[in-house]
Amino acid sequence: MDTPTTGYRNTARLFHWSVAILVLLMIPAGFLMVQDGLDRATQNTLFIFHKNVGVLVLLLVVARIVYRLAKPPEAFPSVMPAMQERAAHLTHFALYALLLIMPIAGYVRVRAGGFPIESLNAMGIPAMVPRSDELAEFAKLVHYWGSYAIAAFVGLHIAAAAYHGLVRRDGIFTRMWPPIKN
Repeated sequence: MDTPTTGYRNTARLFHWSVAILVLLMIPAGFLMVQDGLDRATQNTLFIFHKNVGVLVLLLVVARIVYRLAKPPEAFPSVMPAMQERAAHLTHFALYALLLIMPIAGYVRVRAGGFPIESLNAMGIPAMVPRSDELAEFAKLVHYWGSYAIAAFVGLHIAAAAYHGLVRRDGIFTRMWPPIKN
């Protein structure tokens, strides 16, 4: 097969894997923290983790998008069928959209609900949304349904990476694999 000889730049790989690790930690923390019967101390720890890492994810994703616009990735190699290329573009677009929507909806839900975001409070950053139960409930709904969507798209992305790395062995997987390229 025609395997790619190059991959993503080191900076793109660093953004990808930083966000990937944080999101893979955030998804189970988010689902677990709202479970009934969880002791309050564990629940509070998970809420604090989830809120503050959400801020970090948003900052990393915005920086990653700016970087990607400044330094677009190489085109997919010729070994990738056109249908898979379209699916990859749609999946990446959905992931980027959800990686923006989720922390914004979470931020609005927390701030409009009158709750703190400890890292932002420590930096003296005031709430950018008004206190509003209606707004908090709407953002909570967006965040709730978005959590299932992002979990599904992350799963799809991982499955596609595994397919290319383990089944096709076409070099697509190694384009973003963490080992830093020279």
